[in-house]
Amino acid sequence: MTDSTPHPDTLDLAAELRAAIGELVRALRPDDTLPQNQAGVLGLLVRDERAYTVAELAARQRVRHQSMARTVALLTETGLVTQQPHATDGRKLLITATEAGRAALLEQRARREARIAAAIEARLTPEEQAQLRASVDLLRRLNRE
Repeated sequence: MTDSTPHPDTLDLAAELRAAIGELVRALRPDDTLPQNQAGVLGLLVRDERAYTVAELAARQRVRHQSMARTVALLTETGLVTQQPHATDGRKLLITATEAGRAALLEQRARREARIAAAIEARLTPEEQAQLRASVDLLRRLNRE
């Protein structure tokens, strides 16, 4: 085993963590009103508080331009985003979240958080809740470079 190869126990932990997070995310989806691809685009627009072109959104979401163009069209049809001409390139459109889009995203997040909170209160002891709170910080550290 080289220095860059994770220990087998660490690989097992990583697999268990990936599976548990995946199960949690899938369990929350039935309550979602926004499809995952649309919620992802809205999340990016709301979080970054800036406009993006379809090409930039596609690159950020790691999907094909055509797929993103369809997602943006659906979001536009439902009034969740707007498209405005680019200031310097007339061939491009800039996509921004509308207030309705921001509200839809925040409502979906609130429903997910309420469901998780209810499960935490119903299924975990106060000690386990403290462990979970500490684990959130650990998970955030895994995402740092």
